[in-house]
Amino acid sequence: MNKRRTVLIILAVFFLIFSAAGTPWAAEKKFPVKPIQVIIPFQPGDTDNLLRPFLEKMPEFLGQPVNMVYKPGAAGSVGAGFVAASKPDGYLLVGSSHSSIVVVPLTHKDVGYTWKSFAPVCAMVEASSLLVVQSSSPWKTLKDLIEDSKQSPGKVTYSSSGTFGSNHMIPEAMCKEAGIKWTYIPSQGSGPTITALLGGHVQVASTAIAPALPHLRAGALRALAVFKPTRMKALPDAPTLRELGFSIHSASPYGILAPKDTPKEVVEAIYLAAKKAADKYLDSISDRLDKIGAEIGLEGPEEYTAHLGRQYELFSGIYKIVKQ
Repeated sequence: MNKRRTVLIILAVFFLIFSAAGTPWAAEKKFPVKPIQVIIPFQPGDTDNLLRPFLEKMPEFLGQPVNMVYKPGAAGSVGAGFVAASKPDGYLLVGSSHSSIVVVPLTHKDVGYTWKSFAPVCAMVEASSLLVVQSSSPWKTLKDLIEDSKQSPGKVTYSSSGTFGSNHMIPEAMCKEAGIKWTYIPSQGSGPTITALLGGHVQVASTAIAPALPHLRAGALRALAVFKPTRMKALPDAPTLRELGFSIHSASPYGILAPKDTPKEVVEAIYLAAKKAADKYLDSISDRLDKIGAEIGLEGPEEYTAHLGRQYELFSGIYKIVKQ
C-alpha cells in the first residue's frame, strides 16, 4: 500500500511539473496572456483622445492592460509601419484613422506597407476633419474664401498634419474643383496645425475636429466646412463640402488594426472586448466622445475592412486629381 501511494505521489508531482512547464498536458490559456500595446502613430491630442474612451474600458473584458504607446512621424507611417512589420500575435496593434493606413502608403510608395498589410480589428469612432479659420478672419463662409482666392492665386496659406495625408489631399482636390490655388505649409500634427492658425502663421487649417473643437466652442475659430458627407452633431451649423456643391467628401473612422495574418480568433477576441465595452458603457463613452466632437462608430473586422477598401478607392481617385 505504501509503495502504491508513493508511486501515485511521484506521478502527481511529475504531472504538475510538466504541466507548469507547458507540456501538452497543460491547459492552454486563451489570448491574451500579457498586456496589449496600441501604437498611436501621431502626436498626443487627437487620435489618442478619440480611442481612449474605448481602450480604457477594454481591459475589463480582456483580463489584461491595454496601453497606448506614442510613435509619431511621417504622417503616421512610422508607427503604422512598425506595427505592420511586427509579429502577428495580437499584442501590438496600431490605432489610427484611414490617413496613415490607406492614404499615406498610397501616396508614399517607400513606406514599406499598404492597407492590406493589416488585419483590421474594428473601427470604434466616427469623426470628421474640417476647414477652419480664425473668428477674426474676413471669410465668413467657404464661398467668401473661394471668391477671394480666385482674385489672388496662391495668396491664401493653409496647413495640415502631413503632406499627402487625407487632410492635405481633400483641400487640394477641393481647390482643383473650384479652380483656385492655395499655398500649403505642412505641420507635424493636428495640434501644431491649430497652433499655427491661432498664431497667424497660416490663414486656414485643415484639421481633425478634436484639437479644433475647444477653440470653436470658445469662439476663437470658425468652421467653414466639414469633410464627412453628413453634418456633425458637434457642429450642426457647419455645412459639408457636399452641401456646398463639391463632389469630394470623406468620413473618418478611427479604429485599431493588427498585423496581417493575425489569427482570426485573436482579432475576434479584441473586437468582442470593444463591443462589450460599447454595450456596457454606451452612455459614458458617448458623453466623452461628444465633448471632442465625435461619435461611436463601431464596426467589426469584415465591415471595417470593407470600409478601408472604399477609402482606398476614394483616395486613389483623389490622388490622381491632385497630381494633375
